[in-house]
Amino acid sequence: MKIPIGISSCLLGEKVRYDGGHKNHSYISGTLSEYFEFKPFCPEMSIGMGVPRKPIRLVQVDQDIQCVGVTDDTINVTEQLTECADSQFDLQNALCGYIFKKDSPSCGMERVKVFTNGQPIRKGSGLFAKRTMENLPYLPIEEEGRLGDSRLRENFIQRVYVLHRWRQLLQDGLTLHKLIQFHSRHKLIIMSHHQQEYRDLGKLIATANKENLGQVADQYLLNLMTTLKTVATRKNHVNVLQHIQGYLKRTLDLDDKAELTEVIERYRLEELPLIVPITLLKHHFRKAPDEYINESYYMNPHPKELKLLNTL
Repeated sequence: MKIPIGISSCLLGEKVRYDGGHKNHSYISGTLSEYFEFKPFCPEMSIGMGVPRKPIRLVQVDQDIQCVGVTDDTINVTEQLTECADSQFDLQNALCGYIFKKDSPSCGMERVKVFTNGQPIRKGSGLFAKRTMENLPYLPIEEEGRLGDSRLRENFIQRVYVLHRWRQLLQDGLTLHKLIQFHSRHKLIIMSHHQQEYRDLGKLIATANKENLGQVADQYLLNLMTTLKTVATRKNHVNVLQHIQGYLKRTLDLDDKAELTEVIERYRLEELPLIVPITLLKHHFRKAPDEYINESYYMNPHPKELKLLNTL
């Protein structure tokens, strides 16, 4: 089953831009479409602006940012775009991620031009995207332009799969045992993103009981997805890899231990991608299985066919 992802319609080749064009993104419409079921949406079309249409832009008006026409400032679609996002809440709440069109006054995630006295500053967010992020703060969101960065691309897709697994957990029925198990299987992923938040999330899980399960689960999801927005660093990955290596201390001989230590060090020095120490660890755990490590998602966070760990 493909994972449902919202997306700006123009990125799938739909001719919905103001000039009648599109911005088809080959990686999205090609590679990612094999794993994601895209739900295209264009807020400007949804509010009736049509194609072709007069272009719009963000303008600073006192303390507010409004979306008005470039050549006709009597056009003001600020409220319509915000209300459009609100009307999409139920549909968006069933998604596991959203890919927006960069630089768009309606869909840009960040660094959208905001004009003050005719001068642009890249400090805004498209009004539809901004409202969506406010309504669903745990939803993985990215722009198509940033997907060209291997670290940001892997971070977004990893978060999508984490939220997808969470949705499956809720669908199967949330229990205290399942919540603890979910956290246990994601511990090493969390550790690779943020050491302190890893400890804090563990403390939060420890407060859960049958009476407050729903409340703790909601807070856990928000804290988890916020933590995972922080891109995992090489230093944190090294800490996790060494932590995993510790589970093999009684099974590796001296030569295997030295080889694994060397591979992790070469990863630290940026001589090898992350996939190399992970592949070697998998090899050793096939010979000496460990239930906790085998259950962890750290070494299998997303389909290997995407090759996301090959470039980290």
